[in-house]
Amino acid sequence: MTITGKHLLNAGLPSGPYFKEAIAYANVHSVEAAVQKFQPPRKLKLKSKGATPLYRNIDDGTNDAERANVEAVMDTMEELLRTPVVISGAVMPDACPAGSLGTIPVGGVVASTAIHPGMHSADVCCSMAITIFDQDVEPKAVLDAVHGATHFGPGGRQSPLTGPNIGSVARNQFLKAADPMMASHFGTQGDGNHFAFVGRLKSDGRVAIVTHHGSRGPGAAIYKAGMACAEKWRQKLSPDTLKQNAWIPMDSQDGVDYWDALQFIRYWTKNSHFAIHDAAARAVGVDPDSFQWNNHQFWNEHNFVFERDGVFYHAKGATPAFSGWGADSGEFTLIPMNMGQPVLIVTGHDNEDSLGFAPHGAGRNYSRSQHKRLVGDRTDEEIFVVETAGLDVRFFSGNIDVSELPSAYKDAASVRAQIAKYDLCTIVDEVLPYGCIMAGDFEKDAPWKRRKKVVA
Repeated sequence: MTITGKHLLNAGLPSGPYFKEAIAYANVHSVEAAVQKFQPPRKLKLKSKGATPLYRNIDDGTNDAERANVEAVMDTMEELLRTPVVISGAVMPDACPAGSLGTIPVGGVVASTAIHPGMHSADVCCSMAITIFDQDVEPKAVLDAVHGATHFGPGGRQSPLTGPNIGSVARNQFLKAADPMMASHFGTQGDGNHFAFVGRLKSDGRVAIVTHHGSRGPGAAIYKAGMACAEKWRQKLSPDTLKQNAWIPMDSQDGVDYWDALQFIRYWTKNSHFAIHDAAARAVGVDPDSFQWNNHQFWNEHNFVFERDGVFYHAKGATPAFSGWGADSGEFTLIPMNMGQPVLIVTGHDNEDSLGFAPHGAGRNYSRSQHKRLVGDRTDEEIFVVETAGLDVRFFSGNIDVSELPSAYKDAASVRAQIAKYDLCTIVDEVLPYGCIMAGDFEKDAPWKRRKKVVA
């Protein structure tokens, strides 16, 4: 008997673009075998609210703004945790909303059986790196050297520092889009809250460079391709899942390729940090070859996906606090607060109630625009003078960005108190601030805006 499409339909196999192949398969094997092989996966429904564990490591707050912030964070995490493949979630003391309801907040950690590109965000592998000098160097000279070595603002630069070998790019579907920007964006730091910070260790006075940035344009390209891939899987596996929480199954070739792309961009970003550090060291007469890993130099990402025992932990602004979080992980990680506060050097506790993570900074109670409105009764210059007194603070664009001054962030003392209260990590040393460089308000006098004025 020749098997036809009617036989497959009667056996319960829905029609689809695969039907011709399924008929051919059934004629070689059997109707039952074809149904088993070609049956589309069952559409996964959202879990009921409260069905997935959520660990809270944040206080309610002491004023209306803080309480509203925490409430919004918990609401969005509870909605996110309805995603079918998610196992658990946690909230850090620096948490603040980062999008519509159901979007992972800054300071959120999500454990899942799959990878969700939307849960590490477009700023893939946003990370911290430190270089500590044994040599007698002056903080101002080091900050001047960093200023000459780094680059802030949109896009890349014409004379980039030398980046890692990208020979594997052509063989990975997610890295292809990132390839054109990998050279020019290497050794650049972008905008927003990214910074280059110079200070002295509280313990012994040694000078240190600390940088904060992610994978720039290449990472954003990987994220965009990952989101498009995850959306295809979402429509196939779970249309009820929010688009921002779509996932890539790890038992698929897409999952293997995306994980490999993340590992490459991690390697690229780490090298981007230390290319800046090493260039600054040379400028002050120090040989970078004298720096020892885990002694003079170490780093950690806080916007990334970490694998542990087959589970994928998505940190959207959360510092890993468990042993072996990366192949190059050491004893210490870094948590910044704001430009006027020390950068914390910590050791992790691997607390089950935090899923093995700690905060990545101080976080915000207000959006950038809200904060600007709150301080709008004074000029940017007046605010800058008060909030940066005693510090060498520079904006690469030449324009002050008040949304990055200390008052824009949560109270550092409160965040530190909550780190201790929830047993998230131990502060073992601090980098006391001398000064820092940030992008500043690069759009204020942007070339494209000046051209519009001329035309007008």
